[in-house]
Amino acid sequence: MSAEQLLDEARRDLTRVPPDRLAELSDVLVIDIRPHHDRAAEGEVPGSIPVERIVLEWRLDPSGTHRITGFTADTTVVVLCNEGYASSLAARDLQRVGLPNATDLIGGFRAYAAAGLPVRPGATQAVT
Repeated sequence: MSAEQLLDEARRDLTRVPPDRLAELSDVLVIDIRPHHDRAAEGEVPGSIPVERIVLEWRLDPSGTHRITGFTADTTVVVLCNEGYASSLAARDLQRVGLPNATDLIGGFRAYAAAGLPVRPGATQAVT
């Protein structure tokens, strides 16, 4: 299976969020999986939590012992990456670990910033 086919398969079960609709969501957890250098150079979505992709499933497994706090299995989790590709695959994986409302941001951070939406400068420390 090609990478494009994997992406298409992952997106079949996602209700992807356009950047301009992100602020309208309630009970939402926004997870930024971009590398530190991208967040430092481009900024971050206010209120987002940076989580390294390598530990994403462990930090967001609703029944896991290594999970972050502040969400339940019913919370809408919106994952974002640079352009909305890796985030689709990550959201699919979060659905598999028990977050049925996991999805991603269409176009990623760059589409969000290009839409003129609020960006906080710099980069906060990622959850590892």
